Amino acid sequence: MNKKIDRGQATREHLVAVATGLFTEHGYDGTSIEAVLRAADVSRGALYHHFPGKDALFAAVLDTVYDRVEAEGARAIEGMDDPAVALRTACLTWIRSAADPVVRQVMLIDAPAVLGWQRWREGDEARTLGKLKAALRFAAAEGRIAPIRVDFFAHVLLAGLNEIAMLIARAEDQASAAAEGEAAAGDLLDRLLGK
Repeated sequence: MNKKIDRGQATREHLVAVATGLFTEHGYDGTSIEAVLRAADVSRGALYHHFPGKDALFAAVLDTVYDRVEAEGARAIEGMDDPAVALRTACLTWIRSAADPVVRQVMLIDAPAVLGWQRWREGDEARTLGKLKAALRFAAAEGRIAPIRVDFFAHVLLAGLNEIAMLIARAEDQASAAAEGEAAAGDLLDRLLGK
């Protein structure tokens, strides 16, 4: 029984990996289920056993991309004692990730369109907003911001950083947009938290 479960998990992971590459290269609209089946070399039944359709497959891809971005942020702040420095580092790590082709296409271009803006925003809030609030509570405890502003500033910071990331993702000159976006995010964080 364990071998069957392991094979099923391996098939699911393989489908997600193949779909990630195809969604990154061709976008959601340019990737068909048939293309995934061909590239993954699996049967239609195997795919539909794990995913009821293309939307569910895309949601699984998006989850893995979110997981990767969160892991990169966690690695970037590992061992940091100052919550304000950790917040700044994590935010700038997110901005830098906007230039990654997978993050760019899956999270910033396709996800809002495929899921709808409201659902995309709810997912982002569920994964990120609480962490921002926690970091801003530390900043408030240090006197950097008024405690009453933590909730509003967390929402403003999440929205602002996401808009910067989307500008980078949609820019024709990715390198210039990434540099300018990182500088703008740094300025925003300096104004919010102090240098």
